[in-house]
Amino acid sequence: MAGQARNLKPELSFAEEVRSGLTKAGQKELPSKYLYDDVGSALFEAITHLPEYGLTRAEQRLLQRHRDEIRQAAGCPAVVTELGSGDGRKARTILESLRVCGRLTYYPIDVSAAALIRCNRELLGLGALTVVGLEGPFLEGLARAAAEREPGRPMLVLFLGSTIGNFDRPAAVRFLKSIRGLLAPGDALLLGTDLQKPAERLLAAYDDPAGVTAAFNLNLLARINRELGGDFDLRQFAHEARFCEAEQRIEMHLRSRRLQTVTVREARITVTLREGETIWTEACHKFSLRELPELAAKTNFHPEEIWVDEDWPFALNLWLAK
Repeated sequence: MAGQARNLKPELSFAEEVRSGLTKAGQKELPSKYLYDDVGSALFEAITHLPEYGLTRAEQRLLQRHRDEIRQAAGCPAVVTELGSGDGRKARTILESLRVCGRLTYYPIDVSAAALIRCNRELLGLGALTVVGLEGPFLEGLARAAAEREPGRPMLVLFLGSTIGNFDRPAAVRFLKSIRGLLAPGDALLLGTDLQKPAERLLAAYDDPAGVTAAFNLNLLARINRELGGDFDLRQFAHEARFCEAEQRIEMHLRSRRLQTVTVREARITVTLREGETIWTEACHKFSLRELPELAAKTNFHPEEIWVDEDWPFALNLWLAK
């Protein structure tokens, strides 16, 4: 079992993306992927245990109930690659089932080095498993895993937690097409998708009374301060969750409590925020069951199986590369 994570060079630097997002005309924004540094990843782990946030528990129920069906539908893959692995606990459920297939290689891909270390610890003792951690962007990691696998070894890609919901609809199609372009015919994708539900239930999940989601969101500004020499005063920003009916999505924003000017030294910018102006940090799109097979068709996948949790409406989708 190997444990050393390899670092993959990102397409754009943190500073470049912060400069681009905070100087946009109109709505300022920051990419949601930067929420997940080591502190952010730990805070998100805490969010998954909150009573208001049922998504992670719903997905885990589906993985436990249907792991053998997933193995069979995916054709007993020899390589598993996970986009956004976190601590590897969700993948462990699948990897335990796949042990009957023989020798197995698992590539966890995550932007957090600490998450990859925890992932390696989580999977100790599984046996007949090689773990090759890849620190960096998802597609670069998937390309590396696809290039390194031996010919004829089928791959299962895990893209769980409804991370696909962080993309708007057109971007989701482009991203899934990019995944498909790196796969061989017969490879499989296990895709987690959060389903549409009442706005009140969603807002409670993304603005919990304990304030953990608020701390998670505000940590993005703290990360800019730590890593890029920013001077954000976190006390002057408030976490805000909004539901957009037309797009069926939750939006997370950071709202400026007053007129203020902020400098980010490494990004070479000084920006002014009006009182009430927001920085958009994350979008979480929710899907209907009707649109999921349509999404598969648009991205050159065949929808093989779908499993749905009824308590917290959530779907696991097993798609095959055509």
